[in-house]
Order: sequence, then C-alpha cells, then structure tokens
Amino acid sequence: MTKRLMLLTDVGFLVYFSVTGLGLVPAAWAFADYTEPLMVSWNWSFLWIDLLASATGLLSLHLLRRGAPEAERLMLVSLVLTSASGLMAVAFWTLRGDFSLAWWIPNLYLLLFPMPAIVRLVRPTGRIYRS
Repeated sequence: MTKRLMLLTDVGFLVYFSVTGLGLVPAAWAFADYTEPLMVSWNWSFLWIDLLASATGLLSLHLLRRGAPEAERLMLVSLVLTSASGLMAVAFWTLRGDFSLAWWIPNLYLLLFPMPAIVRLVRPTGRIYRS
C-alpha cells in the first residue's frame, strides 16, 4: 500500500507544480490569497522539498523493483521529506487561521500517510537495519 501511495503522491507533486506553473489551478480550487505575491512565493517555496521527495521516492520505487539494498534508505528519505512538506503547510495554515478542507485534507495526507512506513523502516527490527 505504501508503494502505491508513494507513486500517487510523487507523481502528484510533479503534476501539481506543472499545473501551478502553467497557471491552470481553477480559482475555485485555489487557497486564500492565491495570487498575492507573498502567497505565490510561499507556495513555490515548496518546490524543492516536493521535487526532492518525488525524485527520491520514484527512484526508491525503481530500486525496490530491482531488489537494490539502498532502496529502503532512499524510501525513508522520501517519506520524511513528504511528511515534512505536509507539516510545513499545515503549520502555515494553522498560523493563518485558515481551515479550508480543500487544502487541509491533501496536506494532512502528506503529513500522515508516510508515518506507518517511517516507523516500520526505523524501528530496530525493521528491514532497513538488517545486514
């Protein structure tokens, strides 16, 4: 299940920034003050963490299919970056007092979906620590 969610999320990051860059986000779906310069900068500040999460996630999925031992470590990096991205957004919306479900649900997903896999990968009996 984690692999499917990672694939969906990592491709979703790429689609989101492509759609955003092309100016195709419908106004009805945009967050509050979406076109304000500060909010535009805030939104684009996520580009690098999201692209890094996507790149490490997609590469880890490719390496997992090939049975490469470093795949799980790369998966862990991707999952932590994804969760951090969601946490940053949720923290921002909380500080602004903006509780739009249209933006909270996807960001809570980014924050929470990686947690079970992160716990499995880092626990002492997890596969990532086996020789």
